[in-house]
Amino acid sequence: QVQLVESGGGLVQAGGSLRLSCAASIGIFTFDAMAWYRQAPGKQRELVAVISSGGSTNYADSVKGRFTISRDNAKNTVFLQMNSLKPEDTAVYYCNGKRTQVADSSRLSYWGQGTQVTVSS
Repeated sequence: QVQLVESGGGLVQAGGSLRLSCAASIGIFTFDAMAWYRQAPGKQRELVAVISSGGSTNYADSVKGRFTISRDNAKNTVFLQMNSLKPEDTAVYYCNGKRTQVADSSRLSYWGQGTQVTVSS
């Protein structure tokens, strides 16, 4: 079974930084893309950042210039460095990995359990 485990969440003051980690039970190079999502209370889950198997990245406009997604293939871990945090960044952050199953070309998606990030004013 593929497992993704997030860690690194916590409480931080506005302007501070946190680094989230997502450890995968399989090589992250086997994923077409890995991403971070977040969901704040009462809001829909939103895409925060994506890194493709080739290393290209994309970010939500709200976090551009502040967040950086990266990976360490040797450790099967993807990171989300969050700087200049704002109260509106408060949410549960989820790691996501997507893989294409060759047998039927289906798109498989895996999720971590989530880690809470709280940014105080």
